[in-house]
Amino acid sequence: MAAHRPAVADVFREFAAEYLAKYRLSCEAEQVLRAIVACKTAALGGHKARCSECEHELYFYNSCRNRHCPKCQGAARAEWLEKRTSELLATPYFHVVFTLPEALAPIALRNRRLLYSLLFRAASETLLKVARNPKHLGAEIGVLAVLHTWGQSLNHHPHIHCVVPGGGLSPDRTAWIHGRESFFLPVRVLSRVFRGKFLTYLRDAYDGGKLTLRGKLEHLGDNSAWIDLVGSLSRMEWVVYSKPPFGGPKQVLKYLARYTHRVAISDQRILGIADGKVTFQYKDYRGGGIERTMTLEGPEFLRRFLQHVLPRSFHRIRYFGFLSNRHRAEKVALAKFLLGQGKEEPAPQLDDAAPVREASDAPELKGAICPVCKKGRLIVIEDFLPDPRILATFLAVTYPDTS
Repeated sequence: MAAHRPAVADVFREFAAEYLAKYRLSCEAEQVLRAIVACKTAALGGHKARCSECEHELYFYNSCRNRHCPKCQGAARAEWLEKRTSELLATPYFHVVFTLPEALAPIALRNRRLLYSLLFRAASETLLKVARNPKHLGAEIGVLAVLHTWGQSLNHHPHIHCVVPGGGLSPDRTAWIHGRESFFLPVRVLSRVFRGKFLTYLRDAYDGGKLTLRGKLEHLGDNSAWIDLVGSLSRMEWVVYSKPPFGGPKQVLKYLARYTHRVAISDQRILGIADGKVTFQYKDYRGGGIERTMTLEGPEFLRRFLQHVLPRSFHRIRYFGFLSNRHRAEKVALAKFLLGQGKEEPAPQLDDAAPVREASDAPELKGAICPVCKKGRLIVIEDFLPDPRILATFLAVTYPDTS
């Protein structure tokens, strides 16, 4: 039998009590912690299945379905991608990344809902404005934007990934205007427009008293210190990166699958838990993308992970331009017509990232093959409810009585 691979849930169970002795937990972070600890365990209930051939029996436990849980993203990603296939256009797609300067990361962490919203707003308006300019494209483009708040070492690193068709609708909506095959929009122009827009919105938020500036940020409550910060930010070059175009709809699906439903760290990157520490793998992009390992104290790992928990009901995938929710169906249909995409054209399939069969719900087990004999089908023979005693045991370890 293969040895148990450590997972994020194991880190949570091992170090949550120690973490809580050092740090306060927000309501959102507490929900994430509880969900990940109980995910895929009998605490959430599940199903008993039997093979139709060899009669081998297996237990499948329900998943927590929390969007920050590494175990729950496969099915959510597959479902989301299935809905997107009908919207893909027969044109090259570009990937543009907008990153906040490091000096703004602490302010963003203290003001997550506001600053992340401003990041979406400034990035999307930048793309739409520059693309509308006849000097560049002269068209209305569509933008799918995904917020990531982490770097590979779990540091706070807010940035937006934008996937954009390489062209757009003409102002009179009678033609599709094609962009260049290997070039989307000038990065330097995007960078400066993005910087100007974000700083304008940030100043407005400061002047309107909407920013929380406590603790290490308290000095920014002094107007002169704030002016100095904004001045330094306005003089630096902001990082906007445009990757080379990738191919048709099938390649776009594969690409989207890598970004849309990521969490701060996957279970596969956890290498070990020992001596009160967690060791994990990361890519050192500053060092040329080399794979390295990092070891953190358990509570510090949890602190880094939980700082990426999003505010309640905050949408981390958003759509702009002709892909915006209000007019998406109408404008995508128009774009397809202008591009000559026939209705009979089949939707592309994502061969190597097919919908993941979650062993958490009886319908998902339908047609699953027995892992033992490889011949029979797994048939659900029993459902069992969540076990509050198991959940209570988890929580007693995670939240010891300190009274």
